[in-house]
Amino acid sequence: MRPTLVVMVKEPRPGRVKTRLGREIGMVGAAWWFRHQGARLIRRLRDPRWELVLAVSPDTEGLASRVWPADLPRWPQGRGDLGDRMGRALRGFGPGPVAVIGADIPGIDRARITEAFAALGRADAVLGPAPDGGYWLIGWAGRRALPAATFESVRWSTEHTRADTIRSLGDCRIAHVAELQDVDTVEDLRRV
Repeated sequence: MRPTLVVMVKEPRPGRVKTRLGREIGMVGAAWWFRHQGARLIRRLRDPRWELVLAVSPDTEGLASRVWPADLPRWPQGRGDLGDRMGRALRGFGPGPVAVIGADIPGIDRARITEAFAALGRADAVLGPAPDGGYWLIGWAGRRALPAATFESVRWSTEHTRADTIRSLGDCRIAHVAELQDVDTVEDLRRV
């Protein structure tokens, strides 16, 4: 069975995506960057070794969107915070390995995804750390159920996000792959 790679995307509307970046470069510019970054990432990650699925938001608009490739399966993210939505994605696909990424990390390529799925051969979970204390990828091997407490009490968008997520995974074996930079600010854009 092929593993599943879930890319979380939002409709690239000004004021609805990359708002921290938008406060620095303008909401239209931030939405433009997200749309084009997401399209490049999706093109780069097409690979017969895994099933590529788009987790869309908002649900109804995302399912009908003409922005993202029409040939890829779409899955509504649903309600709740990021942990609720990622938890549904990790539980909703399988059997077998599932990895979830955002569309705002320019450094993701096929080699990084291959590395993450390989790590799931020896671990229950895999994290791709980001320098700000968060992560660009989370994956689940699917050999057992994702712990019910996963993503409970995670302080999202802080330097504690990765540590809180690790704590929420309990006694799971966790592998780490290469650190990559996500883009939330103009400074982040300069780094990548």
